[in-house]
Order: sequence, then C-alpha cells, then structure tokens
Amino acid sequence: MNSTETALFKDKQLGFLIYLGVEAIMFMVLFVTYFIFTPASSGPQPSEIFDWRTVVFASVFLLSSSGTIFLADRSLKKANRKAAVTWMIVTLLLGLAFLGVEINEFAAYMQEGYTTRSNVFMGAFYVLVGLHAAHVAFGCGWLTVILIHLKRKIPYALFLEKQKIFSYYWHFVDLVWIVILVIVYIPYL
Repeated sequence: MNSTETALFKDKQLGFLIYLGVEAIMFMVLFVTYFIFTPASSGPQPSEIFDWRTVVFASVFLLSSSGTIFLADRSLKKANRKAAVTWMIVTLLLGLAFLGVEINEFAAYMQEGYTTRSNVFMGAFYVLVGLHAAHVAFGCGWLTVILIHLKRKIPYALFLEKQKIFSYYWHFVDLVWIVILVIVYIPYL
C-alpha cells in the first residue's frame, strides 16, 4: 500500500471514529432518558420483569464476541486467513445468538402485555435496548459482507483496513452493552 492509500485509510478511520463519537452522544441521551423515567410511578417495574438468566446469556454471547473479533484481528495481522475466517464466523454466530436472546426477551415482555405504552420506563427500555440490538444486527450484516470480501480476495491491505474499522464498531457495540448492563439491568436484578 502506498502513502496516498495509507493517508486515505487514516482519514476513513478518523471519520469513523467521529461517527462513533456521535453514536456515543446519541446513546448517552437515551441513557439519561432511561435514568430519568426509571422506575416509573405506575405500571411494570424493572425488578418485576427482568430475568437474570436472560441478561447473563445475552452478556456471555455478546461480550465473548469482542474476544473472538480480537482473535480474528490477530490472525489477520499474521496473514492467517483460515483462522481469521473461523474467528469471524464465531463472532457472527455469537452476535446472532445475542440477537436471539434479545428477540426472545422482547417477545416475552410483549406476550405479558408490557409494551411501549405500558409506562415511560417500558418505552425508554425498548428504545434504548432495541436500538442497541439494531446496532448488533447491523454489525452482523456488516461482518457477513466482510467475510464475502475476504472470499473474493480483494487486496489484502484494503481488507485489513475494512476489518479494523469494523472492529472499532463491534467493540463500541460491546461497550454500549456494558453500560446497558450497569444502568438498565444490574440495579434491578
């Protein structure tokens, strides 16, 4: 990769980090909203509906995926494509497992009659945790595209840059989940 291409990738990385900063501000606003409206004065309360097993399963799946994407990055730096693909697929499966747990959690709440109209807590909960789940779903789609790019054998330097930017995103999503754990779930389990 020549110096012009390197400079272009650094600009893309900087632009993406700025994007993540904007995303962080958006999530902070949602966390503040959740904090203000929880617990609600009437209707379902967090301690009544949260199940610690769901939180543990979701957390194990998603937080493990940060480790597997790290291992994929290390494998790519060593030019070990086979190991990188394996770790990326494991990351994708962990992300999909997380989504399965979250969809099941939301479906169970809906079945119990806990909707966004139940009270302000439920509305804030669905928006915050649902937006995070949407970010994970987007990340799963993005990772699928990256795997396709690797199979098509695009220039390796370009692939490494795309993977690095994706890793920033995936670690960011995991970091947001940790904050969700601390603010949304743990105080009420």
